Amino acid sequence: MPSPRTPRPLDHLVLPVEDLDTARARHSALGFTVAADARHPFGTENACVFFADGTYLEPLGIAQREDCEEAARSGNVFVARDQAYRFRRSDNGFSALVVGSKDAGADHDRFVELGMSGGDMLTFSRPMKLPDGSEVTPSFKLSFAADLRAPDLFGFAVERINVPAADRSALTAHPNGVIGISEVILSEPNPTDFQYFIQELACNREVEANSFGMSVELDGATITVFNKAGLETHLGIVDPSRERGLRGRALVYRVPDLQALSALLLKNEVPVRQVAGRLIVDPAPGQGACYCFEEIR
Repeated sequence: MPSPRTPRPLDHLVLPVEDLDTARARHSALGFTVAADARHPFGTENACVFFADGTYLEPLGIAQREDCEEAARSGNVFVARDQAYRFRRSDNGFSALVVGSKDAGADHDRFVELGMSGGDMLTFSRPMKLPDGSEVTPSFKLSFAADLRAPDLFGFAVERINVPAADRSALTAHPNGVIGISEVILSEPNPTDFQYFIQELACNREVEANSFGMSVELDGATITVFNKAGLETHLGIVDPSRERGLRGRALVYRVPDLQALSALLLKNEVPVRQVAGRLIVDPAPGQGACYCFEEIR
């Protein structure tokens, strides 16, 4: 079984969208290169944004509603959680945090033992055409982690099997200069109520806590959970609600030149604000989280 004290890498973030065309247009305006649309065998589809550090965004749409509903009824946790999120929060948001795994089965057993399993594992395959015209069928195993107190955010560990090495250099070259994700920001009025869940999802027992919230390190990125004061101080977000539970709020991207990014966003008529040295773009259709850009130091 993988050591719970070995931090996992950030794999990707799931971002529900109303449709992929809107997500593609929005991310293109933000200066991202967006991959071709791809479909899952259970009714959902995505148009991913890949980064040089190995992480990526998964804007997730509904390709065939009937297939999604059937998959959810059959116990597909991924689809069921997506449907629940859309029902509660709308078709534009940030619903899941995903870490990499070398053994999803062991992760599932660990989540069950810890009392934080989100449900049955999901295994699926889909054909992939290679540049030389040949075709392979990679498989994916997902083990889910969830907390009943947090209906609007879940996590999972993903293991990839028979996925060929691919040259994604054309897809990881972004006009905005982004090379990867440095931080994933969640919120909850009392962050330490979810300390155990975040630590075990990250496979890291070390936590840094302060008056604004807490942070747990992944391999190459940080998960931060802000309270209301942290949201206002670090993101300029004032949240008057009294809701409890983890919510996905923001992603922090690494860029080499904030001035060049600012010029690109201005040219594309994307509103931007600055907080504590970061450029922040607020959520909009096709972009369900705050996007924060910080200059590489």
